[in-house]
Amino acid sequence: MPRFIKRHSKKAGTSPGTLIHIGEKKTEETKITLIDFDEAHLQEQVIETIEEAFPLKDLPTVTWINIDGLHDVDIIEKIGAHFNIHPLILEDILNTGQRPKADEYEDAIFVVLKMLNYDKTAEQILSEQFSLVLGPNFLISFQEIQGDVFKTVRERIRKPKTRIRKAGCDYLSYALIDAIVDHYFVILEALGDKMEDLEAELLDDPTRNTVEIIHEMKQEMIYMRKHIWPIREIINGLVKSESSLIQEQMHVYFRDIYDHTILIIDTIESYRDILAGMLDIYLSTVSNKMNEVMKVLTIIATIFIPITFVAGIYGMNFKFMPELEWRWGYVMVWAIIVVVAGIMIGFFKKNNGCEPLHNQFVNCYPRLFGVRCQVSGVS
Repeated sequence: MPRFIKRHSKKAGTSPGTLIHIGEKKTEETKITLIDFDEAHLQEQVIETIEEAFPLKDLPTVTWINIDGLHDVDIIEKIGAHFNIHPLILEDILNTGQRPKADEYEDAIFVVLKMLNYDKTAEQILSEQFSLVLGPNFLISFQEIQGDVFKTVRERIRKPKTRIRKAGCDYLSYALIDAIVDHYFVILEALGDKMEDLEAELLDDPTRNTVEIIHEMKQEMIYMRKHIWPIREIINGLVKSESSLIQEQMHVYFRDIYDHTILIIDTIESYRDILAGMLDIYLSTVSNKMNEVMKVLTIIATIFIPITFVAGIYGMNFKFMPELEWRWGYVMVWAIIVVVAGIMIGFFKKNNGCEPLHNQFVNCYPRLFGVRCQVSGVS
């Protein structure tokens, strides 16, 4: 539940624009990476202080400043003061529980997304908040931790004569958002592979752990859907944006991201339906197993009813009973019991009533029959 609910009590009663970091401190040091480029030149370095990037603000080149670590409020405050970023944007950057959104200001566009990664060891989706501020000739991005999905974007920037080197900050913003959205496909592929293994286990030998995994995966799908669903509104807003910061020819690129987002959402919904079906299969399997057990017990009880009746009659303690002193009375009673049991077993066998009894016997005594114990009726 803490993954779905963020605590905002620190902000209670404060005025709008108050800079308070809300969320978990995920890195000890704040890392500032600077990439400044145009078609002819490229400058890439890690800088010690944010003031080193200030002279690039008024240059005609594209300046990308990336901040890893949001706990240092002073750095965020200095960036806001120098680049004239609205205080409400700075407030939202520091609030890591933000819902994905896009806000347009007079001289800036602010976008918040969730950067997701799948931890195969913990088998859990991890998220961090990614924020970007798009200005006339600069783009400032903010991340909670070091490490991201922008490796391919940086490689494209390092290569000369590429489209990204010739374009402006709006194309760079598109490339970053596109990289985040495309990485969602990687997570869905990992979850899809896990679902295939889970489905094979469900049909082969389901256990209580199986239904627990199904429940956990449903939670992951809800968690992922929560962060991806609002992206439709964000991209649709950027497509229809009339801001001078996004050129008209960029709309076709954002529409491509919109199509990818719709495909991702459809895939998530399909996975949720498949997981719901898996849970139904598990419950049906358990119910069928219980029905087989009850059927076997019913057959056994039915066979013993007449035997119990015969034993009850000759277990009475009346003094005058014809067969009590008969020499062959004991043998006769056993003969009656065996004949009655044989007749009933033959009747059930003729009507396939003893098949579950035979199957349960075979499945529960693998050492005698040399087969693996499994639930009857489940392949």
